Amino acid sequence: MTQVKKIVGFAFCLLSVAVFSGCSGKSSAEKNVQQDNQAAPQIEGSLIFDNVTLEQADEQGRPLWKVKAKRGIYSQDKKKARVENPSGDLFQDGKLVLQVSAAEGEIQQDGQTVFLKGQIVATDPRNGAVLRGQELEWRPKEDLLIVRNNLTGSHPQLQASAKQGRYFSRTQQLELQGQILAIVKDPLLQMRTEHLVWKIPQQQVIGDQRIQIDRYKGQTAIAQVVGNRAEVGLKTKILTLTQNVNLTSIDPPVQVNSNKATWNLNTQMVVSDQPIKIWHRQEQVTLIAKQGQVDLQQKVALLTGGAQGASTRNQAKLKANQLRWDIPTQIVNAQGNVIYQQVNPPLSLAGSVGVGKLQDQTFVVSGGSGGRVVTEIIP
Repeated sequence: MTQVKKIVGFAFCLLSVAVFSGCSGKSSAEKNVQQDNQAAPQIEGSLIFDNVTLEQADEQGRPLWKVKAKRGIYSQDKKKARVENPSGDLFQDGKLVLQVSAAEGEIQQDGQTVFLKGQIVATDPRNGAVLRGQELEWRPKEDLLIVRNNLTGSHPQLQASAKQGRYFSRTQQLELQGQILAIVKDPLLQMRTEHLVWKIPQQQVIGDQRIQIDRYKGQTAIAQVVGNRAEVGLKTKILTLTQNVNLTSIDPPVQVNSNKATWNLNTQMVVSDQPIKIWHRQEQVTLIAKQGQVDLQQKVALLTGGAQGASTRNQAKLKANQLRWDIPTQIVNAQGNVIYQQVNPPLSLAGSVGVGKLQDQTFVVSGGSGGRVVTEIIP
């Protein structure tokens, strides 16, 4: 047994390279181990070695992976090696890309697949990303690391959890799947979806399924947006959503709907170059147009192109080329082909500019064909 311990670290390492790389001839390391097999302990036809090092190289002799373990159990049919408390390095083109550790592991067949189980930790030293889970599979020929069973990931910019993840080491891209909760640290965002792609070098997160994003200030949610697709620029702080976009703001209390919206998280400006609808929940006022923007910080909305406004409370309606809405005061400024209408009492006005409050039926229109027109109605 003493003799086996002396050679096991070196001999088992070389044996793994020779066997797992598919060499048909016997190396000197194989012969040494085979000679010592009689003295090595065996359990159910397997060889047991303490403090082992296993490694695999590619066709050019560059390392694919190198794993150290407290104990290794090597099957005599040369199909797999089981290891306890493994830790090691994973390589790509001979360069270190990931550092891993686990409670146990298994290396199968020709060494082209490494499985680790229990308390998985995988770290990419190039970008600081850390992945944790209960199962890990490394496929070096595909440059693919798969983490299953309650994946969590952490990075200075983002934290995430999901059922499983696929990390592509060459592109440094993490694909999350199933019950995803991702938290962006600056500004504080919380994202929920079923599929998310995180391009770490590009500092970009992409969700291609229905996604909900909550914006926080401290511990308080101040806005929420949902859409069928989202792109989050972690560096630019710009959030772009497409298809069935619905943004709800707490202050100001408005809801914005469109098929596309860009939200600058620094300036709090929401912009859409497609048909947009803005609804004030408390005042029951709705504005629509071909395009528009909402400044959530200054609490002002600007809509252009076939702009219309309506008050549900009293059925007042407004049309113009452009509408500017000061949300806290509810004052609407209209410009270009202004038409104001109300039902009770019935009234219709036309002019080039207008200003007033739709819900109060207090509106002034000027620049009409008959000269200056000023109308004020207080029910």
